[in-house]
Amino acid sequence: MNFDDVILGRRSIRGYKPDPVPRALIEEILSLAMRAPSSMNTQPWNFYVLTGEPLDRIRAGNTELNLAGVPHSREFRTGEAFAGHHRDRQVGVAKQLFAAMGIARDDKDARQDWVLRGFRQFDAPVCVIVTYDKILNTSDDTPFDCGAVTTALVNAAWSRGLGAVINSQGIMQSPVVREHAGIADDQIIMKSIAIGWPDDTFPANAVVSERKSVQEAAVFRGFDD
Repeated sequence: MNFDDVILGRRSIRGYKPDPVPRALIEEILSLAMRAPSSMNTQPWNFYVLTGEPLDRIRAGNTELNLAGVPHSREFRTGEAFAGHHRDRQVGVAKQLFAAMGIARDDKDARQDWVLRGFRQFDAPVCVIVTYDKILNTSDDTPFDCGAVTTALVNAAWSRGLGAVINSQGIMQSPVVREHAGIADDQIIMKSIAIGWPDDTFPANAVVSERKSVQEAAVFRGFDD
């Protein structure tokens, strides 16, 4: 794919084929992603790549604790709930997804099942846990840098025919993730990324989220026009 095809074609994939993804392909994608810029070349990111039994144990633990009502224990800051037009966009994409999946507003069981899919990393064959070095925990640049490498990662995956979705539900029960992923004590868990071969029959995979325009997002000064 050329660059425009990747950027314009990529979408979040929430339904996957069960087919395994070769380790060599994941390594190739990570190699591309780590060309992302970072502040003063600090490269604060690390990746724990899971498949098979370790990933299944995390899925089971996340689901069990969520159903038991155990509060989340995310390690990276969560901030306040979205409000205003940010909340509107959050609700908007949820409506798109529920409409695609045929989930009615009053169907509590189907809605809960959808939430649990997130805790199961959307049943993807691979999950990448993004962490950063704890020594940089107070750095303003580190979250930005990790966002850059994560964006590069999902785009690199798409360029190789793989789908991905960035999510926080998969790492909300951090003790479960730490135990089964073997995450080092000097790391902070930031995000998880589900990766696999897209299932084209899964309705939500066809959803393309709405984007605000350049005119809404950008202010130009000093240009002739």
